[in-house]
Amino acid sequence: MAKHRIIIDCDPGVDDAIALFLAFGSPDEIELVGITTVAGNVPLSNTTRNALRICALAGRADIPVYKGCANGIFPAPGRAGSVHGNDGLGGVDLPNAPFGVQSQHAVDFIIDTVRNAPGEITLCPIGPMTNIALALLKEPSIAQDIKEIVFMGGAAFRPGNSTPEAEFNIWVDPHAAEVVMSSGCRLTMFGLDVTGKAVVTRDRMAALRAQPNDVSQESADMLAHYGTGDPMLHDPCVVAHLIDPTLFSGVEARVEVECASPLTRGRTVAAVSERHRVGRPANCTVITDLDDARFFKLVFDRLRPL
Repeated sequence: MAKHRIIIDCDPGVDDAIALFLAFGSPDEIELVGITTVAGNVPLSNTTRNALRICALAGRADIPVYKGCANGIFPAPGRAGSVHGNDGLGGVDLPNAPFGVQSQHAVDFIIDTVRNAPGEITLCPIGPMTNIALALLKEPSIAQDIKEIVFMGGAAFRPGNSTPEAEFNIWVDPHAAEVVMSSGCRLTMFGLDVTGKAVVTRDRMAALRAQPNDVSQESADMLAHYGTGDPMLHDPCVVAHLIDPTLFSGVEARVEVECASPLTRGRTVAAVSERHRVGRPANCTVITDLDDARFFKLVFDRLRPL
């Protein structure tokens, strides 16, 4: 039996795709019970289609996909475009999946899955946390039954990437992030502090492209059209942590989200010292460092057999 039963809540997204491939390639450690989609990198119709296309490429029609929320609780201001391309996968021409989404809404799937397996399900949001927050608001009792929430989002000790203050996933729906932060669930945060160190260098890109299987080749093509400069594998850090937590290290902190100010919308404020917590307990493990060589070896090794 796998060590972790998880739901990946995502907005694919190039790095989301690689996070999903990493989960597919790690059956000894990961049981992926479902994929839920949310608007984020691109609109919901695209993120949902992309999740299905990713499953089809890897031959994983057995993993159910559930369509979630098309907007944040209070939608973010408009933006110029996505670093993931117009379709979310860098314009790489993956075929459409020959299967579709489940009829149940993602929020209800999350609630039912957690209630039916108390203490067993880890939620892995790697996009805006709208679906997770609405599940907690609709059925607050599930908070005590969630094993852990391991998420990609935020920037505790460095600038953001959507604004000087905010990382993209939190900026899109800061109110959802604050619901999650105040839920009382066990939380582990993979923000830009650590994911910004997971850089796909030219040598690493060449090593990925040298792997002969379709998943590795398509991943390399997607990464080649991802963002500007050196792309970073933000979202796969979440899955890699569940496979091998010794790859990472971090600190305990009190993390809160700025929701009110238009200038600092989505800022994740992390108080580490007792002085700054002012008597409030830590609510989150903030991951700050990784062994990047071992991380990339893990990712490429797990993609190779797919």
